Amino acid sequence: MRDNDRTTWGVRMGLGLYLAAAVVGGLLATGVRLPPLVGYLVAGFALGAVGAPAPDGLEQVAELGVVLLLFAIGLKFDARTLLRREIWLTTSVHIVLSTAVTIGFLGLLAVAGPALVADEPLGGLALVGFALSFSSTVFVVKVLEDRSDTTSLYGRIAVGLLVMQDVVAVVFMALSGGEVPSPWALALVLVIPAAWPLHRIWDRIGHGELQALFGVTVAVALGWGLFEAAGVHGELGALLMGVLLAKHPGASEMSRSLMTFKDLMLVAFFLQIGLHGRPGPEELLLAVALLAVLPLQVAFYAVLLWAMRLRRRTAFLTGLVLANFSEFGIIVAVVGASAGMLDERWVVVVSLAVAISFAVSALVNRRGVELASRMVKLLPHHSTHELHPDDRLVDVGHSDALVLGLGRIGAATYEQLRDGYGLSVVGVEHDPARVGELTARGFDVLRADATDVEFWTRVRRAGRVQMVVLAMPFHKANLIALARLQKAGFTGKVAAVARYDDDVDELRRHGADAVFHLYGSAGTALADHAAEVLLHRDGPTRARDPEVLLHRESAPRAHEPEVAPGAAADRAVADGP
Repeated sequence: MRDNDRTTWGVRMGLGLYLAAAVVGGLLATGVRLPPLVGYLVAGFALGAVGAPAPDGLEQVAELGVVLLLFAIGLKFDARTLLRREIWLTTSVHIVLSTAVTIGFLGLLAVAGPALVADEPLGGLALVGFALSFSSTVFVVKVLEDRSDTTSLYGRIAVGLLVMQDVVAVVFMALSGGEVPSPWALALVLVIPAAWPLHRIWDRIGHGELQALFGVTVAVALGWGLFEAAGVHGELGALLMGVLLAKHPGASEMSRSLMTFKDLMLVAFFLQIGLHGRPGPEELLLAVALLAVLPLQVAFYAVLLWAMRLRRRTAFLTGLVLANFSEFGIIVAVVGASAGMLDERWVVVVSLAVAISFAVSALVNRRGVELASRMVKLLPHHSTHELHPDDRLVDVGHSDALVLGLGRIGAATYEQLRDGYGLSVVGVEHDPARVGELTARGFDVLRADATDVEFWTRVRRAGRVQMVVLAMPFHKANLIALARLQKAGFTGKVAAVARYDDDVDELRRHGADAVFHLYGSAGTALADHAAEVLLHRDGPTRARDPEVLLHRESAPRAHEPEVAPGAAADRAVADGP
């Protein structure tokens, strides 16, 4: 075999080994009801322990995964959130408190005798405390996405805190000799006016793979590439480009189209964490010991957010989801070690602590909602008028029906229930721009996330509500909202939209009274519309009583599409949700 052939064969085998290890790790983690990313971390450490050579390009793929993740966060992020007191003040105070507590804890360990701690000067211990004061953007966003809680109040607060922490970490790396920005960094402010032509280009692109390619190009070339060239952290540039494009109507669609790229590349990121050296017993024990500061960090988050007049439940949910160390902590440790501020073995310790904290946080957040409910007794109760405006009780008691998700399907359903059936209807929508648009058109809209457990705990006087329509574009979001309704004790009728046959079956199994199959019913709706317009003939007669409609359509005949309430909703399927 020629040398080139042997090299190619070795590269392929190395890549195959890492892919196989990731699959096995993910399957094992899923088997014990942990997120797959915990399995990827374990696989990375196992490969590092046996000295398996990392395939070429693994680091670059991992970095691209983080770039796309931050770009996708930016597409959903409102930059004004960073100006809110509960974000910038909580971040600042929390970093100071967490760093101080970690210094004190390491000082106690130094008395016990670990050489790595005892020999480290106070400045080095302070740097370790600073590195461990951040929470992981990658991990937390994955947890929020799995829960469909990214747009919930506590999810938005958590992401805002993470972004502020990332900014602090980038400033530290710039000032500590990690990389000094070039004079050209000042020219990066030009990306702000550049958003206008990017929006115009996006308008002409349409949908499909070209839109996804456009998003990757903006994130990687303009965000990551330009900022790195100017000596500024490229991940920060990707986040900023996402924020600048967030107001485009297609932002949510682009975020969904990038999801597969991002998730696959992030596998490389989690594998790579385990390759920062082979830990010895002292490093492993020290990393496990450092987990003792996590409960204190959760307490700091909860108390600080409660002091900002957020509900106790919201404060504890935010604290629990942030109960982990950050991959930025590894970067800070690497920068500190390369600058001579820290012993290089601390990089291994911090890497281990980050990885183990992910596993612990995954276990904790499996029951995060239940834990938050139990922990509320630890803090005094705020009266309603004292609460933060975004966290006060929501009154829907005057309405007969709720429509959750006000895209085109949801808005059409809202109008038909209100105008066609004479019902009092309230819509629930999380997109502020959409809320403003529909409010101007006379809709009664609450800005909230129907998948957020906090929303349902805040809803009061809902005894008159007879019907809820789940019209959100994501099947998982509709399932979560259905579960939230049932847990809240709702006894009325529930209708939902679905795109695929198995989604229809799953919604019905979980208790939906009527399910509208978007694709399966499009032909029937189009035929009715064609008959009305071309033949001047009315479509099939429909019952006007919503109760009768829901009972009749909750059990469709075999091979017959299910129909949701309202002809207006039927006619909207061609446009999508």
